[in-house]
Amino acid sequence: MFYAISVLIFIVCLLLILIVLVQNSKGGGLAANFSSSNQVMGVRKTTDFLEKATWTLAGALLFLSVMAAAFIERETGEDSRSIMQEQIDAAQDPSSLPGNFPLTAPEETEDTQD
Repeated sequence: MFYAISVLIFIVCLLLILIVLVQNSKGGGLAANFSSSNQVMGVRKTTDFLEKATWTLAGALLFLSVMAAAFIERETGEDSRSIMQEQIDAAQDPSSLPGNFPLTAPEETEDTQD
């Protein structure tokens, strides 16, 4: 199911890219090609369609992303532990290790270098 949703997300992304590229931020774009007002789909209807399509595809992308997160495959049991957690569990307690460093300062010896 996760893979099917991923494919749908990819298709929605491609359509969203195409719809955004068709639009022009300065009021042109696809709507600028329709100069006569007696077209079946006039200039205002074209921009309304592009805006509605953009919002619809953005909403679909959000919904599909949430659905993909819900259907992602998760491992269960002992195998799902992280590598870092395994290393933490396997590490020895530093207080139980034998000390390599002396706990007291070495005694000072008087050297006569006169």
